[in-house]
Amino acid sequence: MQTNFTAAQLKDPHTAEANKILRTCVHCGFCTATCPTYVLLGDELDSPRGRIYLIKNMLEKNEPATTETVKHIDRCLSCLSCMTTCPSGVNYMHLIDQARVHVEKTYRRPVLETMLRAMLGYAMPRPHVFRLTLSLAKLARPFSKVFSRLGLKRVEAMLALVPKTPTLTENLGAPGTYPAEGAQRGRVALLMGCVQSVIEPSINAATIRLLTRLGYEVVVTGGETCCGSLTHHMGKEADAIWRARRNVHHWANARVDAVIVTASGCGTTIKDYGFMLRLDPVYAARAAVVSAKAKDIVEFLSGIELPAASQALRVTYHSACSMQHGQQMGSKAQTLLRNAGFTVQDIPEGHLCCGSAGTYNIMQPEIATQLRDRKIKNIKTTNPQVIATGNIGCITQLATGLETPILHTIELLDWVYGGPKPDKLKHLNGGA
Repeated sequence: MQTNFTAAQLKDPHTAEANKILRTCVHCGFCTATCPTYVLLGDELDSPRGRIYLIKNMLEKNEPATTETVKHIDRCLSCLSCMTTCPSGVNYMHLIDQARVHVEKTYRRPVLETMLRAMLGYAMPRPHVFRLTLSLAKLARPFSKVFSRLGLKRVEAMLALVPKTPTLTENLGAPGTYPAEGAQRGRVALLMGCVQSVIEPSINAATIRLLTRLGYEVVVTGGETCCGSLTHHMGKEADAIWRARRNVHHWANARVDAVIVTASGCGTTIKDYGFMLRLDPVYAARAAVVSAKAKDIVEFLSGIELPAASQALRVTYHSACSMQHGQQMGSKAQTLLRNAGFTVQDIPEGHLCCGSAGTYNIMQPEIATQLRDRKIKNIKTTNPQVIATGNIGCITQLATGLETPILHTIELLDWVYGGPKPDKLKHLNGGA
């Protein structure tokens, strides 16, 4: 793609990076076939190719973002399916991230939307605040239809995501060091996380149980923060960079073999710390080291020998976008589950997003609901006993429309390899 940035503009490293990405695009249109919003809406501007044109125009002119441009950028899920499809290697992720920063700096949103985005950006990355917010949301949930009638559909969508069952208290996963059982094979850090640690603390607990049984000492530093992906994808660059620096500081000093991540959305961001902090003279080198050490739990387990196991359950595996597109994980999770004895089925149209995408299901509820319903319809064709996935956002999104239990992959693997049976599966026959 031809670009027209001035020499002065190209002196800015961010603009130079955008220019390089834009010039890689050959506008072939292959990306449109796998873009969820284009599949649903059929609008060229709601495809990666269309958004690339909008971003190019916005950045070249270096003018405030327009309402029309913001509408189509906001509709992007950042599912990165287009990057898997693209034959030219366009790094759409870095381009859309830069576009969002420009929007955040130059565009004035409606007051209520600005307030909601500020609330989400403040509460969700802070577990103690998010826990309080969740309690208040549970009290407000019976009045969700009132919010809908008032035209506050985003508030209604937010309340719909609040878990209906109480979260069980789980101390395993709190900051500290968890010693290996038997001979120690290694030492790893575990991302404690923000939303996941509040909604589904059982995920980190299962991870710690399994890793320590396998001979790994697990460190939860306690000084870390949210990975930064929530605010990063909202264009709040300063907050995301601050969080990346803080995590790099703690993990680089932890002297660990790997940084284990159990939320694939977080993993995609942490693996990008090296790029995010590439211009930082203090953190650039350490950030690159941390990014190289970051491993999704499925990725880590795929690289070590696991004991024999057998569990006869039909599992439908939902590959989160951040797993299959963001981290290019392939079929590692399915292989682990099959090796553990599960009968594993993939989902038709598995490349399409479920509509979660961080705060997307709150900010774009109509599109998110359509994608969720489409995903659930495809899931039901596989007649599963249980659904497995690797991202808390997907678990929360799909649980709002499913009766079938949906768990993190690590919860199933922990159970099979000697851990307790997950609470969500207590109603099923078989297993300890």
